[in-house]
Amino acid sequence: MDPLSVLIFFAYAPALVILWYFYHADRYEPEPRKYVLGTFILGGTLSVGIAFILESFLTLGGIIQPLLPASAFYVALVAGIVEEPAKAMAIRWPYKAGQMDGIMDGLVYGVAAGLGFAATENFLYGLGWGVSVTLARAFLTPLAHATWSAIVGVAYGMKAEGKIASIAPYFLLAIFLHFIWDYYAFMSVSIPAYNILLIFLITLNFVLLRYFLIAGQAEDRTKFWYYWFRRGGR
Repeated sequence: MDPLSVLIFFAYAPALVILWYFYHADRYEPEPRKYVLGTFILGGTLSVGIAFILESFLTLGGIIQPLLPASAFYVALVAGIVEEPAKAMAIRWPYKAGQMDGIMDGLVYGVAAGLGFAATENFLYGLGWGVSVTLARAFLTPLAHATWSAIVGVAYGMKAEGKIASIAPYFLLAIFLHFIWDYYAFMSVSIPAYNILLIFLITLNFVLLRYFLIAGQAEDRTKFWYYWFRRGGR
């Protein structure tokens, strides 16, 4: 394989494998494929584009200078504040289309948006810094972005069914987790001991995704007969 093909494969294949898993974990009422794939594509195009433009102005300088020096703290904070709302724009598409009615729906669409964003981000990193960077990020960043977006997606799912009035606390949690991940990732370059914290955060990502999956499947089981009648007994 030529270098570009290798880059595309390792940027997108891991994300699509994870998406396949979560899509098929939604057993009781699978979401329409066009919306799931569409959310993935929006996350990897619209969301990435918006985040790139805003972060260019806020951290690298453009037609305006950065607001603060590009310290690890500031860059990590900007990433969380900019990228989570940018990914949420992809999640809002199925939400506005009436495709969300619970935790599992929000999980699937949140994961799709996060994975699309991570895949394109890894592709762009590979173009700029080499395939080895994409290989190093191939599985860690998709899971991280999927987790943060899943938090927001689940909030939209619960809001759609009237369980919560505001998604703001979930947004803040996603931004905070994104911020501390990026901050300690930056700091670990010069202080390897911070890798211990990154291992903890990786574990936390797995725990949160697993929790949402169990909660979503449990909620869907309580709606089994509703889904059964809606499908016409199929």
